[in-house]
Amino acid sequence: MYSTLFFDPISIPAPRTNIYRRLGYRKGITHIKPRQQEENERYIEEAISFIHLKGAGVRISFQKKGDSEIILPENIHFESRKLTKYLDHCQEIIIMGATAGYSIMDAIQEDAAGRNVMRGVAFDATASETVDAALDWIMDYFNRSLRRENKRLLKRRFSAGYGDFLLENQRLIYKVLQLDRLGIRITESCILVPEKSVTAITGIELISNGQVVT
Repeated sequence: MYSTLFFDPISIPAPRTNIYRRLGYRKGITHIKPRQQEENERYIEEAISFIHLKGAGVRISFQKKGDSEIILPENIHFESRKLTKYLDHCQEIIIMGATAGYSIMDAIQEDAAGRNVMRGVAFDATASETVDAALDWIMDYFNRSLRRENKRLLKRRFSAGYGDFLLENQRLIYKVLQLDRLGIRITESCILVPEKSVTAITGIELISNGQVVT
């Protein structure tokens, strides 16, 4: 059995370094004029006012793991050679998801339609990086409790649609996380709505004397 945890709201600072990187700025390379800097900061702050971060996470132990499949409780079955290799020495995983909500997508779509294209680009970058940072926050939450067990999460995340971990796996992830409770929908083509919604899987590894137990 497993129990999904819900985080509503998630409050984090805007990940400005990553937002500027997504906008094409490189520290020490790109020069930003003061006027442009002020405009960017205004757009980022406006975007944050439209973003309503929520998330969910669940810790699950394997029932069985083969070379290309993982079987979890309640008939949850993932097939992916890349995923099983990534989780090679893990016996548990964290499945997580987060959303920036609908309001920010409405604002982005209005701007993209011609209201203010540049603001729309900044809003899009802010929403993308902020929802990704929400997954970092969820990982930090689980890591704090795992430390007491001499365990920790793998640093990277693995998402449906990457490599041979087909996008269709999003349906199972959606069900496990009960993302409908966060107002997220999933389309027939396994796309999450609103657009700035993401899910991921990472593994839990056991640590002994500072070394990973394999």
